[in-house]
Amino acid sequence: MGKPTGFKEYKRASLDHETPETRVKHFKEFDKRFHRADAKIQGARCMDCGIPFCHGDTGCPVQNYIPEWNDLVYKGLWKEALDNLLSTNNFPEFTGRLCPAPCETACTLGIHADPVTIKYIERTIIDKGWEEGWVKPRMPFVLTGKKVAIVGSGPSGLAAAEQLCRAGHTVIVFEKNDRLGGLLRYGIPDFKMEKHIIDRRIEQMKFEGVEFKTNINVGVDISALELVENFDAVILAGGSEKPRDISIPGRELKGIYFAMEFLPLQNKADAGDVVPNQILATGKDVVIIGGGDTGSDCVGTSNRQGAKSVTQIELLPMPPVDRPDYAPWPFWPTILRTSSSQEEGGGRKWSVNTKLFSGNENGEITSLLCNEVKFEKEKLVDIPGSEFELKADLVLIAAGFVHPLHDGMINQLKGIGLELDQRGNVKAEFGDCENAHVTSVDKVFACGDMRRGQSLIVWAIAEGRKCASAVHNFLTKEVVVEENVA
Repeated sequence: MGKPTGFKEYKRASLDHETPETRVKHFKEFDKRFHRADAKIQGARCMDCGIPFCHGDTGCPVQNYIPEWNDLVYKGLWKEALDNLLSTNNFPEFTGRLCPAPCETACTLGIHADPVTIKYIERTIIDKGWEEGWVKPRMPFVLTGKKVAIVGSGPSGLAAAEQLCRAGHTVIVFEKNDRLGGLLRYGIPDFKMEKHIIDRRIEQMKFEGVEFKTNINVGVDISALELVENFDAVILAGGSEKPRDISIPGRELKGIYFAMEFLPLQNKADAGDVVPNQILATGKDVVIIGGGDTGSDCVGTSNRQGAKSVTQIELLPMPPVDRPDYAPWPFWPTILRTSSSQEEGGGRKWSVNTKLFSGNENGEITSLLCNEVKFEKEKLVDIPGSEFELKADLVLIAAGFVHPLHDGMINQLKGIGLELDQRGNVKAEFGDCENAHVTSVDKVFACGDMRRGQSLIVWAIAEGRKCASAVHNFLTKEVVVEENVA
């Protein structure tokens, strides 16, 4: 806890940031971390709540010791706070920027007041740690002689790689893209997380001994069966990349794209790449179908590209402003949230279904025919007479993802017995049981979105850590120590 009476004395504060009018002119991060004195005050608000739900399963999947590092920040013990934070979270610089902070909705103070500013304190700790040079490589004490292949360099793959390398195993990460990071690299806009944040962590992991191979699509460039044959364990840590489509008349028109056809191109441009035929919102009326985080990222990117107008539509009704009865504390509530991108401009429409895409004689999208819907006997039904038209030169579909891509790696592994669940994800046990993360193929494990479906970055890191533990237990049943490398 922080100061015993701090939650009574101090109000919750957020990070200072650039105004929407200023930040839409660039693709850089615009939040500024707490000053030391401000962080101390926010840490003081952590109350002696007895049972800290913030770091339980409902609050923090990686189970950060949140009250402990809040107290250490309050006392000015920053190095100790960093050590505590890194003991449970491999990449707090990622979660401190990108996690929606379920820990804060589970904060005990949040029952009757504004919760502790956990996420921003976390970001301040790790950013200070990097600046002070406190984040250092951690070398393995011994090498086990065991080789692990990890497919995918997103947060789950990176977390598993770091844990297993530090345990002394030889780890090789295979990434199909030209740069490392998975969705962190090509999907998350730079204004939410600049990519040097990934690069410095990758350099640390390379120094520790992790080997990375880019531009290798397992299942295409090399066979998945080759990995199974040549490695002592294989971890499938790719993303849930199959987008949910909208099958309505006019879907074939030009100017209609999935969000993940649009967002990665801007990431490449921000990295200095020449991007021929980049999909741009410049001067266009943009309609984004989907009200989640990916849709919000499309809003922010479109505004920065100079869209004429941006409208985001969502099939479901507008959530309540306050926590609903069906999602009591400490559970994550579905409430009305406004992202930083939505603050920057654009309209939002709820309870809207798209019925038809209309185009011109050149086969280009010009408008959407929509209608309003409502819930009736737990089903969405059209409201008669509610049809309306939305003008659009560019439509971005951000309706979520259904499962990992099956072509290539997964289909090859299915040939030797890999099982999928009913949703099309790689089937592996959940929880902390002995068979957690184990697939139906010997020595093949799965974690992250590939196993659990589209989820949060904090879940990806938690899954990578737990999968690494399962693999380590599997490999060390008959371990051979080669040498001390401390």
